[in-house]
Formats: sequence, structure tokens, C-alpha cells
Amino acid sequence: MEIYTLDLDYQNRPNTIAAYLVVGPGGPVLVETGPGSTLATLRQRLAEHGYSPADIGHLLVTHIHLDHAGAAGWWAQQGTEVYVHHVGAPHLIDPSKLIASATRIYGDQMERLWGDILPAPAGRVHSLYDADIVEVCGLAFTALDTPGHATHHHVFRLGDIAFAGDAAGIHIPGVAFVDIPAPPPEFSLESWQQTVDRLLSLPLAAIYPTHFGRVDNWREHLATFVALMWDAAEFVRVRLEAGLERDEIVQQYVAWHLERARAADMPDTLIQRYETANPHYMSVDGIIRYWRKRS
Repeated sequence: MEIYTLDLDYQNRPNTIAAYLVVGPGGPVLVETGPGSTLATLRQRLAEHGYSPADIGHLLVTHIHLDHAGAAGWWAQQGTEVYVHHVGAPHLIDPSKLIASATRIYGDQMERLWGDILPAPAGRVHSLYDADIVEVCGLAFTALDTPGHATHHHVFRLGDIAFAGDAAGIHIPGVAFVDIPAPPPEFSLESWQQTVDRLLSLPLAAIYPTHFGRVDNWREHLATFVALMWDAAEFVRVRLEAGLERDEIVQQYVAWHLERARAADMPDTLIQRYETANPHYMSVDGIIRYWRKRS
């Protein structure tokens, strides 16, 4: 088995969104697609390994957010079998609600950021539940229900490695720095803590977050991440209770993360990549929603 990290060069920034090419005894499997706006780059990366879209018979997506599965409909229309969390499956078949929700956030930037979001033929979409096993190309991927970032999130375990999607947060190569993607509407502290505990119980050699690339010191990574998750939630809660408006909280949250980045000696180019992969205002919105639901 071989695993290749395919850099989708999202918004012309490397090491921001990955797809993974897994080559088993029976051929290639794709994990994640990235958005439609990076489809041409993904096809180019596959060609560099000798594969065309016709060679990709099977695709697994960790969840249906556009940076992970935005191009899934295109692949399904080419004949690729798509495997996805059962809650997310209907939204790949009919992405109209997904598009409407994203349009409310991104407005006239939709095409630039995400490209085409096409419906997947229903017969090509396979709904997965916790502990389901996808046996394709001589490989066996186990779907692990891993909410916190999204209720429709799976981590895919393959032997002693796992494709983590967003469940393990964000780490871009080049600096020892972890970030938390907590967009609305489904961020949940308790659920995410349970997800981290579940991952820590696994005998893994490495994890592969979609943002970005293989992480070997994954236990240390998760320990850092879960501490940040609670710190970020508390940061927002304190300011909500103090009566700050949303925009003020965003401003302070961004400054807090910039201070963390500077303390880690992070160059501006990497700071920009983290912000591209994970806009901080979205995490503030997600955490605010979480606390307001709690109250």
C-alpha cells in the first residue's frame, strides 16, 4: 500500500487542503476531493501518479463541508462510488441546501472559493454508519463516527493510520502549531472531547488531517489540540458574558491567535495559510452558537 498527499494548492496557497491517494493491491482509492475550484489541480496531481478520473473507482469523504467534499458530485457523475456519513449523503445527492447555506456566508465569493457543486447520482452514493467497513481495492477502511466539528463526520481508519478530516484540528507543515476549526452550526465541546478520546484509544502510527498532511507525533498533536479547544471556547464564553458584540469578539480572537502564531515564530506566509484553511471568524460564530444553545 502507498499513500500520497495531493496538495490542491487552494487559492494558490500550498499545504492548505489535501486529498489523499491510497494505492492498494487492487488499485487507487481517493480520500477527500477538495472543492470544485481545485478540481483541475486534483486531476493534475492524480496524473502525476499515472491516474485519470476513469481510474478512480472509489472515493471516501470524511464529511460534506465544501473544502472536503465540494467536488464529490463531479466524481460521482464520472462513475466513482462515493462513501460518506449517512447524515451527509442526502446533501451530496441534492446539494441545494448546502449551496444555499454556503451562499449566505460567502455571497458573491462562492464561485471563486468553491467552484461548481454538482449533484451526485443517488446510485453512486453509499451511506456509512459507525464501524462500517468499506472494502475496496484490497483495502479495508473503517468508518468511525467522530462528531464535534460536524455531526456528519467520519474518521477513516486504515490499519495503523487514520484519515482524520477535521476531527484532529489543523496542522500545516513547517511549524509546531495547531488550530481549531469550529464553524457553525454543529461545534460541540463535549462531542469533540469524546472524539479525541476515541482517537487516543486507537493503536495508530500516524494520522492524516485534511489540513494538512501526515502527522507522526499525533498523540502530542491531539493533546495540544484538545487544550486549545477548551481554551478557545472559554475565550469566547468570557467575552459573551461580558456583553461584547460578535465583531468585538472576532477582533480579539484574531489578535489572540496572532499572538499564539508569533510566539511559535510563525512566518507571515504560514499565518496566511492557516487563515485560508480556517477563517477565524467562522470559529467565533460556531463557538458563540454553541454557548447560546447551551444557555
